[in-house]
Amino acid sequence: MNRLLAAGGTPPVQTDPFTIGDVRLSPERIVGLLRPHMRERRLDRIQTVVANRTRSVVPVVEGLVNTGNVSAVMRSAEALGHQDMHVVSGEHDRYKHSQRTAQGAQHWLDVWHWDAPTACATHLQDAGYRVVAMHLHADTVPIRDLDFTQPTALVFGNEDAGVTDTMLEASDAACEVPLPGFTESFNVSVAAAVALYHAQQDRLDRQGHHADLSDEARARLEARFCLRSVNNAEQIIERKLGDEGRS
Repeated sequence: MNRLLAAGGTPPVQTDPFTIGDVRLSPERIVGLLRPHMRERRLDRIQTVVANRTRSVVPVVEGLVNTGNVSAVMRSAEALGHQDMHVVSGEHDRYKHSQRTAQGAQHWLDVWHWDAPTACATHLQDAGYRVVAMHLHADTVPIRDLDFTQPTALVFGNEDAGVTDTMLEASDAACEVPLPGFTESFNVSVAAAVALYHAQQDRLDRQGHHADLSDEARARLEARFCLRSVNNAEQIIERKLGDEGRS
């Protein structure tokens, strides 16, 4: 059983997003307080997006140096319904987002940062994921041979050198997208988009659905997205709680 999914799947954050002032609110309460400050169409959109989310397949980028590539992977992951993304690098400042390329995807993803590939791979494996490197070597299998209903972390490596030897040693398997043309490889952002789309379709074909968050996880994510969608959301909630206390 994937312990990350069983626990609701929200990565650790510095502060509890559901504690406003000194009061901890339920996700449903937060949505109810913010509902009057959102258009119904916006709330419907949030609910639709959340209903199509999964944490069972997560992209991992290792050692990318092109900020546009990192942002492009984020954009593809978010658009295809993936909620988590892992970034492996010793220099986190390198990953400042390209706003034009990411198109705001970074605001809706849970992005984990790691200083070393082994720590990232170990965390994912302990959480129940199979770590699969997108890399060509003797034991590589075509991506179509993988069953993506099994929790899987797909690792995409550096633009030139690919996945590091350290990450390969920590991985459970390696796969490739077969290319029948003269071109021998995709750009890493294209490879990620193709692989993540394949994972989505494989899950749909095998089990009839891509999304798989629990009711509790969906409620938490909906509340978090509402908090991000309303300007000055915390101040609005604090004011409303104060008004309730005085009534």
